Amino acid sequence: MATEIYRDAWGIPHLRAGSAAELAHAQGLVTARDRAWQLEIERHRAQGTSASFLGGSALAWDRFARRARVDDTARRCFADLERRDPGTARWVRAYVDGVNEGLADSTAPEFARTGLTPGRWEPWTPLGVWLATHILFAGFPAKLWREQVAAHLDADAIGLFATDGPGTSGSNGWLVGGERTVTGQAVIAGDPHRWIEDPGVYQQIHLSCPEFDVVGLAVPGVPGIAHFGHTGSVAWAITNAMADYQDLYRERLRRTGAGVEALGPDGVWRRASRHTETIEVAGEEPVEVEVIETGRGPVIIGGPEGIDGDPTGLAYDGGRADPADPADSVIPTDPADPADSVVPTDPAVPTDPAASLAPPVAISLRYPPRVTGDLGFGALLPLLRARRVADVDRAFDRWAEPVNVVQAADTEGGVLHRVAGRVPVRAEANSLRVVPAWEPGHAWQGWHVPPRAGLTDGVAVMANQRGPAEPLGVEFAPPHRADRIAALLAGKERWSAADMPALHTDTHLASASPLLDHLDALDDLTPEAAALRDRLRGWDRRMDAGSADAALYAAVRGAVVRRLAAHPAFAALTTPPAYPEVFQPWLALVPRVGFALEHLLRAEDLYGIDRPAAVRAAVEDVALRPPAGVWGDTHRLAPWRALEPEQPYDEPGLSGDHDCVLCTSGVPGLTDRAARGPAARYVWDLARREDSRWVVPLGASGVPGSPHHRDQLPLWLAGDLVPVVTDWTRLKKETDV
Repeated sequence: MATEIYRDAWGIPHLRAGSAAELAHAQGLVTARDRAWQLEIERHRAQGTSASFLGGSALAWDRFARRARVDDTARRCFADLERRDPGTARWVRAYVDGVNEGLADSTAPEFARTGLTPGRWEPWTPLGVWLATHILFAGFPAKLWREQVAAHLDADAIGLFATDGPGTSGSNGWLVGGERTVTGQAVIAGDPHRWIEDPGVYQQIHLSCPEFDVVGLAVPGVPGIAHFGHTGSVAWAITNAMADYQDLYRERLRRTGAGVEALGPDGVWRRASRHTETIEVAGEEPVEVEVIETGRGPVIIGGPEGIDGDPTGLAYDGGRADPADPADSVIPTDPADPADSVVPTDPAVPTDPAASLAPPVAISLRYPPRVTGDLGFGALLPLLRARRVADVDRAFDRWAEPVNVVQAADTEGGVLHRVAGRVPVRAEANSLRVVPAWEPGHAWQGWHVPPRAGLTDGVAVMANQRGPAEPLGVEFAPPHRADRIAALLAGKERWSAADMPALHTDTHLASASPLLDHLDALDDLTPEAAALRDRLRGWDRRMDAGSADAALYAAVRGAVVRRLAAHPAFAALTTPPAYPEVFQPWLALVPRVGFALEHLLRAEDLYGIDRPAAVRAAVEDVALRPPAGVWGDTHRLAPWRALEPEQPYDEPGLSGDHDCVLCTSGVPGLTDRAARGPAARYVWDLARREDSRWVVPLGASGVPGSPHHRDQLPLWLAGDLVPVVTDWTRLKKETDV
């Protein structure tokens, strides 16, 4: 049969073909037609070549991608896929052929604006897109933050700041078993929380061939439907497990002629791989990058001479040596004082003036696909072919990364609640901090068996809180979203698919309690501040876009965050170390205080900080200059775009907040504008797939000016969903290919 492309009323593509390979080709083709600019952005990000047309603003990412070996890892993983699973490899190649065919005819306006010509996708490019999208998902830079906190405060302070931070991505997901639904069949619902991008990070799509018929949310640039899908007889969804599966190693490096050696845990210096690459930068001179890889992994920070702009290495440990590390020199408190000299205890440490203060900083990254050569693409076709929960379970046995919690249900009453992905078995220290590569005891020793869980009272809820994945992680999201979803589900005995948007859009903010408790205890306020306090006492704690009280609370919260962050007790954390720019979101103090505010306000002691005084001053400040409007006036959607539109769009006001089920995240103390939130919403009904619903923040098309570029935005804002259409007679045929 010919491959047929249909569209529904929302421009969502529905593809029908005679084989899985023909369908993959059509998926690549239609994705290139709908998302050509987005696909090229993702290809260049995976290759570390985006600065060649976006300019210096993209250079930090390109440096990281080159040094982390993203493209090379994708090549390795595809070569391994060809050896182990040639059928899947051919399927991926068919998708890439479709992408290349679609890009060749693209007239996306962004290409003309930038002078960029669409390039050629290679068979491994989808793997590179997947890896580039998810390599920071586990938040390994948080280990750099913990180093800073421990060095400048103490190890106990790490827990005070532990929370779902600005760089991680999460999700809500819940499964309601058939015994708790009006149809007797399960319902799965949720919303992945990611950076809101234009075009969106998820693509609604329907894929049909004799082997399978699946609707779901695809990742543009990757074949199949990985995260959220419904085959008619079984459906699945994921949330971020918040597992820790990437390690950072502090490396000792030295140059040997044209090469580099790294000190291993056995005390032996071994040759590291080394080469240089050139990054082209639009409007600027090219930049040369040294790429080094040790036995642990690629060096992503520093090198034999330390960090650019900080060759002494003081940025790493705050000017203090590790007394437990005999290889560490004693670092002077005043490097400008010649009497305060340093004699390295390790004769291998260089003694030139630039390096004599401390061992230079170099940090390598160890991550599973680089070690195993497997990115988990072997799970994608089995997921599409799944008929029952057992099939989904076996497919996710092949999953690699990111590590997720999976929920699935089928029409025979089967349910699944498990963790999927590779987490290495290693010393606890590896999960917490940057560990020394030259010390034994930090090697990986196999893989954890992914944990499993069941349903409680017919329900399973995952919102990145401590749950089945707890043995595999360090920091998890606060329990507020999960607790709220569970409480709402407990409030009614029987649920339907149509009921689920009420959960998606719940705006209750449980994390407001600590600050409101401090407010409640204040007395001797000015009349204006007392009136503000009394008003917030009566607030319903809902972060609704039209709420003036929510705007007042957010203003007080932001003022408290800024005052705490400015306190001298945290002064050493106000200037991040000279690490690459791509890691700075994890190291900025104000966001860390903002997202951990409830911990900081509830701690028994906070390094002598007078928190009631800080709250009092914040309330007085806001009372003098209160926000003029409602929460949605400042809490506005701010999607990430690689290229700003020629005709700017209005940023709509949003309900919700970081710890609401409706998780729309600004950065308390810094900005109310939200760049992160529900990147899609879905409701999978196992009784009738036609009663399933979904929505994305903008639309199905990535082409500016298309009628389907932003047509779902009003529904997304209102909490409404688009019907899932699977009846081909209700679709409009676009073309045969």
